[in-house]
Amino acid sequence: MIFKKLKAGFESLKAGLARTHNAIMGTVEAAFTGLSREEVLEKLEESLIASDVGVRAATEIVDGLRTKMVGWDPNRFKDHLKDSLYNILKEVERPLEIDKSPYVMMVLGVNGVGKTTTIGKLASRYTAEGKTVLLAAGDTFRAAAIEQLEGWGERVGCQVIRQAHGGDPGAVAFDAVKAATARSADMLILDTAGRLHTKVNLMEELKKIQRVVGRELPGAPHENLLVLDASTGQNALSQARLFNEVIGVTGIALTKLDGTAKGGIIIAIARELKIPIRFIGVGETVDDLKEFDAREFVDALI
Repeated sequence: MIFKKLKAGFESLKAGLARTHNAIMGTVEAAFTGLSREEVLEKLEESLIASDVGVRAATEIVDGLRTKMVGWDPNRFKDHLKDSLYNILKEVERPLEIDKSPYVMMVLGVNGVGKTTTIGKLASRYTAEGKTVLLAAGDTFRAAAIEQLEGWGERVGCQVIRQAHGGDPGAVAFDAVKAATARSADMLILDTAGRLHTKVNLMEELKKIQRVVGRELPGAPHENLLVLDASTGQNALSQARLFNEVIGVTGIALTKLDGTAKGGIIIAIARELKIPIRFIGVGETVDDLKEFDAREFVDALI
């Protein structure tokens, strides 16, 4: 039964990464017959760049393969490629450890990346593990954001701390930490705004929430989880840099990998930022938000 479940999980991951697999390996595999090693490596470099791995990372990967591969063996080529990608991704494979109570997770990200949906899926995951989870509707600016989070709360059985639309997000954070402490909750997941009038306004608002949480519960937030949309490619990398510089990102959830051929952006993020990748999203269902496993990811991708 466990083996079947693991196999099913791997198959769903493989299906979710199919577009990126085709973008990287489609042209390369077609070139296995009739082309030299060097020609195949050139095709690979082009494919890696097209999938948003990034020029530097693509060049480094291909140069490494060129050094390792004395002869030309398609099977060994794939093994070497897997090893090259794994060596980059293993540096950011650090599962989230819920080691405090209440454990406060502040969820960051611009509008449209799947932030609230990710919060709902996380709440479902941790509730299923037996944890008491509170949700906080800190995105008081976006129309329907509060209602969307409340819908997830009802669906997974979590209470939602909220105020009126347009209210002070800092006040929501204050109330939520107080509630989590008073109710002995295991975990508080705090939604935040993804857009204000300017980036400066947004970042200042997020820093304010961070200060409020830290004042009411020293050491919190324990995780600043940044949600990124893989389909935005290099723009996701730019967002990660910005949020990390201003707020300090401790983990990343990369969503919508199933809907893009640009999933190579995970390599660029891992290589350039070294921020732990906690979760990846490869589908619409709750189970399609998966804990990131570097080896499993590479095996499914290549």
